[in-house]
Amino acid sequence: MAPRILITTDYLHPGDAVDQLLREHGLEPVYSPSRGPRTPEERRSLFGGISGAILASEPVTADMLTGAAALQVIARSGVGYDSIDVRAAAAQGIRVCNAPGTNHHSVAELTIGLIIMAARRLLEVTSAVRQGRWPREAGHELHGSTLGIIGFGPSGRATASLGVALGMTVLVSTAYPDGDNQAVRFTDLDTVIRDADYLSLHTRGGQRAGTLIDASRLQAMKPSAVLINTARGSLVDEGALANALNDGIIAGAALDVLESEPLPGDSPLRGLDNVLITSHLAGQTAEARARAGLAAAHAVIDVIENREPAHPVDR
Repeated sequence: MAPRILITTDYLHPGDAVDQLLREHGLEPVYSPSRGPRTPEERRSLFGGISGAILASEPVTADMLTGAAALQVIARSGVGYDSIDVRAAAAQGIRVCNAPGTNHHSVAELTIGLIIMAARRLLEVTSAVRQGRWPREAGHELHGSTLGIIGFGPSGRATASLGVALGMTVLVSTAYPDGDNQAVRFTDLDTVIRDADYLSLHTRGGQRAGTLIDASRLQAMKPSAVLINTARGSLVDEGALANALNDGIIAGAALDVLESEPLPGDSPLRGLDNVLITSHLAGQTAEARARAGLAAAHAVIDVIENREPAHPVDR
């Protein structure tokens, strides 16, 4: 009997390149698309009889892995793996992999797109035009402004390059500065937060990292600044951000990731005019999806065939 490979990523389908690749290696894809929270019973039985899994960003807890006797590998069809209990998986000998470097151009392009939308107030303007008005308030040029970037992995680097191309001064806070990169200025976290006109997050989240942007750091930003988060929802204290937006502590925010997704009905961010919220779309281009799906499939194949995967996160 062929090893069964669970696929929950909702844009992967029977007959596509990932499906064909798995079948070429003697594996049987099994589809259970992630389209919202599963029932407790669905969660308990998700990995039953499964040898490998290509997953969306849904949670994988220690309890879910208890009955996963055949499971050898979990591969995320994306970069983030905060939703997976990596320690519990490792304790059971289950490899955990991700797909870095597959969506950084997509993330960077959306980041700059959100910055442009905020700078030129495009959401407000297009909404007003649809309602029959014709607003002519001035926006702001990006040329000559300061882009602050926290984290300098692939998406941070790609965003920095686009910022430089637009004539922005780019300040970067990272534990791993690139001394050969003369186009940006590496400095400390407090300076980036204080001096940025647009502060963009590109660092890892997770419980161990804790909240990066809290009330005190929002207070340290310019009143005219805009916060952009295309990285992890856990990086931002959303209650503190809502207060800062309501009180004029910062001018605006653009968020592609949230603490809880979809945005809860009672979120303090809901209905605010100075926040743009998109539905976790930064890495969701056709090109990035194709790269990420194949990278995850190759990780599954490598582990099943007793090879070291390219991008393990469990070691």
